[in-house]
Amino acid sequence: MGNRFENLQGAVAQLFQEVGSIVKISSVYETPALGFEGEPFLNCAVWLQTDLKPSKILKTILRIEKTLGRSRNASKTYTSRPIDIDIIFIDDLVLNSEKLTVPHPQMAKRKFVLQPLAELNSHLIHPVSHKNIIKLLAETTDESALQKQSKWLSNPMKDFNISEYNYIAIEGNIGAGKTSLAAKIAQDFNAKLILERFKDNPFLPKFYEDPARYAFPLEMSFLADRYQQLVDDITQFDLFKESVIADYDVNKSLIFASITLPEEEYSLYKKLFQVMHKDLPKPDVYVYLYQNTERLLENIKKRGRKYEQSIQAEYLQKLNAGYIEFIKNQHTDNIKIIDISEMEFLKKRADYLKILKQIIA
Repeated sequence: MGNRFENLQGAVAQLFQEVGSIVKISSVYETPALGFEGEPFLNCAVWLQTDLKPSKILKTILRIEKTLGRSRNASKTYTSRPIDIDIIFIDDLVLNSEKLTVPHPQMAKRKFVLQPLAELNSHLIHPVSHKNIIKLLAETTDESALQKQSKWLSNPMKDFNISEYNYIAIEGNIGAGKTSLAAKIAQDFNAKLILERFKDNPFLPKFYEDPARYAFPLEMSFLADRYQQLVDDITQFDLFKESVIADYDVNKSLIFASITLPEEEYSLYKKLFQVMHKDLPKPDVYVYLYQNTERLLENIKKRGRKYEQSIQAEYLQKLNAGYIEFIKNQHTDNIKIIDISEMEFLKKRADYLKILKQIIA
């Protein structure tokens, strides 16, 4: 009902804002009303990536429908409506609950569902019938005529053009959430993800037990490992990925070493660092996630790495000061400092989108 195309576009925008990132949108098709006499419908299919559970997805899309003017009737009869959002597939999940059935039980009888789905991914397999979408489309008893529209829906993802940057480094203190953010951005934008290999460092647990003894071998091992990783992953760019997202920047080595090493050792370390890293590419955008010390300690405790539980607030404050000092001395406008102390970007999509906007601003 109403401006049908604008209603579809509004629904797509709300799905992006509240449910997840949009991978692909099909063409829009006009089809006759099914099950009642009425004006023709516009239909499309949208492929999303989401972290939400099925029950939360359903609750969210019902709220989106209501926001866009949908009023559900109690009689369950088919009528015209401003918008109707259905869940067709959730990966290969088979779900039968009182409120939600997945895959959608009527999908095989609906050409206006199958045709757009075939555009998105013709190789999708129905987890119950084990038939792909093309076969279901060929076998459907629905003989409705579909008219493909010349106008395409716009994907809101285009307003978050992360792919214009070849190399983004996400930095932050211990427990700030840099790895989680880097992984989420890489997944949403098909970027190559580089994660620091701290788990493989045998000196890290020993350092937290005896910093004075193990600081130098720890920093040297990190120096070598980070250098080798960046040589392997950044200089050999993946042609099938549009960007590289790393959860650290090479200068992290200098920042940590300046705090953990005595002056003479740090002087030697700095010379080695400068020799090794002079030819490595620099990030197009350097993002520093600021998190207050209290939240950092909470996050460290929550993630439960045994060797980190002895980290003191004073050490985290020194690291933050080291990062800020490094940033102050950089003569570039590609550094973004984002205060996430009041954000929950893994739980609240609105917070995640705020961060993306600040990165591309």
